[in-house]
Amino acid sequence: MNPLPQTDSIAPPGDELAARARLGDTSAFQLLYRRLARSVHALLAARLSAHEAEDRVQEVFLKAWRARGELREPARVGSWLLAIARREAVAALRSRTQAAELPETLADARGADQDRGELGALVLAELRTLPEAYRETLALRLLGEHSGDEISALTGMTPGSVRVNLSKGMQMLRERLQRRGLP
Repeated sequence: MNPLPQTDSIAPPGDELAARARLGDTSAFQLLYRRLARSVHALLAARLSAHEAEDRVQEVFLKAWRARGELREPARVGSWLLAIARREAVAALRSRTQAAELPETLADARGADQDRGELGALVLAELRTLPEAYRETLALRLLGEHSGDEISALTGMTPGSVRVNLSKGMQMLRERLQRRGLP
């Protein structure tokens, strides 16, 4: 069961929605939520437990609504929201030890993310141990189901940098999973 909304392909472009939301248009903000909640969740899930990531998505959008006047470039609303999500994840990790969020064993990973299954929990646990640049791009690709171009637009990274991060991140992830005995 995924409580996160799917995108609405007939909605106006994101920059138009962001400009309207910045002026207080709640309908436009709701459409932005529908478009970008999955991306925000993917970024948070790369750092936090699945349950906490779902809770923090709401916090990110609440903070974004309150700070909507600070959005200077409506065309970069995705990058702006991901920056808020990064800060939210850091705040969550500061409130307790990071070690508690990074399962060391498959048994710990199962307890943290039972709904993802054994293999999914193991992959997610290993993903969380990658360097931040790789972790974020892989989370947006694997959990958020975004293309390289979409990740580039969301993060502000060049398409080439996204490709490099995805390639190196996948290589590191594969190596770590192989050390655990997975093909």
